[in-house]
Amino acid sequence: MEVVLQNLTKIFPSRDRKNREDVVAVSDFSFTIPDGELIGLLGPSGCGKSTTLNLISGLQKPTSGRIFFGEDDVTDLPPENRGVGLVFQNYALYPHLTVKQNILFPLQNLKGKDKLSKEEMGKKAYEAAKLVQIDELMDRKPGQLSGGQQQRVAIARALVKIPRVLLLDEPLSNLDARLRLQTREEIRRIQRETKITTIFVTHDQEEAMSISDRIVVMKDGVAHQIGKPQDVYDDPRNLFVAKFLGTPPINVFDGQVRDERLYIGEDAVLDMKGLSEREVYVGIRPEGFLLQENGPMCCKLSRVEVMGRDISVVAENKASLNPAIRAIIGTENNVNMQQGMVRFALVPRKVLLFDKETEERIKF
Repeated sequence: MEVVLQNLTKIFPSRDRKNREDVVAVSDFSFTIPDGELIGLLGPSGCGKSTTLNLISGLQKPTSGRIFFGEDDVTDLPPENRGVGLVFQNYALYPHLTVKQNILFPLQNLKGKDKLSKEEMGKKAYEAAKLVQIDELMDRKPGQLSGGQQQRVAIARALVKIPRVLLLDEPLSNLDARLRLQTREEIRRIQRETKITTIFVTHDQEEAMSISDRIVVMKDGVAHQIGKPQDVYDDPRNLFVAKFLGTPPINVFDGQVRDERLYIGEDAVLDMKGLSEREVYVGIRPEGFLLQENGPMCCKLSRVEVMGRDISVVAENKASLNPAIRAIIGTENNVNMQQGMVRFALVPRKVLLFDKETEERIKF
């Protein structure tokens, strides 16, 4: 099911007695979600991603703008008539009901021509449980399940009615790291098997990038960039997007273009043919550093962290806006801690320039 958001805006009246200014949670957001894709809404707390999900589900009404599911304008439809499946952060399972009864619950509320027989409901519940691999737990109650199993019950309950659109609001936040990894892989598998258009809300950029067909990076109710995860990572539109994506985060420096060369502090680190003189922010991805004895960029060495397949070189530079610089290099490199200094060459495609005033990307 294709989902179209047209100039979607949501404004909440201020609750602050001192500041009467209204809060714009979502601002003029337009986006077409192709049928069968998994889209990640990504951004920091308060960016408007959960509000956008609530507008799509019908739990909140937009201040302005329209929402279409295919050819159907669903803007004014109540949630129960939109054909959406919702999975919340806190699972929202009924503790006194078994797994089977929790999954059956949406089917038991169907009326009229949609009403199913007891046998049909049982079959659908079993199919949904089997899809999320909890078909052997049907007689247990939520309190007897692990967090990951409870999350699967919530997903099965959302899928049992075969929704037109599946909405997931930070569904992995309550799980530990290993279980989060396992469950996000399961969500991707389920989405691919069902081919249901899915919108996944998270503040965890690694989560969004690993399972989404496309991501929407949001801040202050505005979509700053939309695209395939790797494309957005490699080619961020502005400094906010560049800083939000990446683990470890991008290293940012005060820089200057002078005589067609890029300077970080006093070090001329790259040639900049055809670029006019200006002050810039320089973003360097951790994998953009090459350990080189006579490299053009000099940093004070703090420590070396061995991470198995990689080495993280932690260093300092007076021009850095980060408390520390992190460079990820291969384990074949030998870092001499006795020297106290380390020199790098830079990978040009991993170096990003941004305007000092607008923070927009400067291509070179």
